[in-house]
Amino acid sequence: MKVNYDPHTDTLTIELKPGKVAESDESKPGVILDFDDQGNLLAVEILDASKRAENPRALEFAVS
Repeated sequence: MKVNYDPHTDTLTIELKPGKVAESDESKPGVILDFDDQGNLLAVEILDASKRAENPRALEFAVS
């Protein structure tokens, strides 16, 4: 899994697994889901991330 924040576009991208995107769906305004050709979720893209997340530059990782 890879997480990237681009401050120039204010976009937060969470890549769950690599793959070729076959379809993208804006599930809610500013939240884009990318799927492969079998319907598996590959990534989540959040537009205007600084307005939606407390600090999009910070990442906390936890394993339970």
